[in-house]
Amino acid sequence: MLPGNIERFVRDFSRLPGIGRKTSERLSFYILSQPSEFSKELSEAIVRLKEETRLCSQCGNITDSDPCPICNDSSREMNVICVVETAIDIYYIEETGSFKGLYHVLGGLISPLNGVTPDDLELNSLLKRVTGLGIKEVVVALSSTTEGDATALYIREMLESKGVMTTLPARGIPVGTDIQYAGKGSLAQALRNREELK
Repeated sequence: MLPGNIERFVRDFSRLPGIGRKTSERLSFYILSQPSEFSKELSEAIVRLKEETRLCSQCGNITDSDPCPICNDSSREMNVICVVETAIDIYYIEETGSFKGLYHVLGGLISPLNGVTPDDLELNSLLKRVTGLGIKEVVVALSSTTEGDATALYIREMLESKGVMTTLPARGIPVGTDIQYAGKGSLAQALRNREELK
């Protein structure tokens, strides 16, 4: 039986995604084997992560400055917005180097079975940005799932009367795959070959 303080660490740390009990036990013993300075720096980094990180007031990206560096970059295409489900999707797309426009984080997908309606997402702020910035194209880069497709169709219908072209990344991303699990090459090709949402 583990001492109480280690057991608490193992229990709490195993709540993180992808970290099971065995991994949490190994990590706890690793931390214990390191100098005290290591655990202090690690705990300070966790506190700073939570305290110094915020959402960009314009796009919803995770950032330590507001607006985020992407929204603040005047060299980007200011008439194209890529709509994503979560902020982490921005980083996967940015790694491809194939998209130079702006982003908009929805914060989820329409899912009536899970009680998520359009009002629960950042759709009104998307509409305001599209009209306010004179956006010409909205790239809907959502997961190829039933919820992702339903959300994409909702966005297309929402923007239909605004004269904005709504496109999807080409279906080089396998159906049922989250953006974050698509390979870098597949994601880059899908963005380059995006098509109009119909």
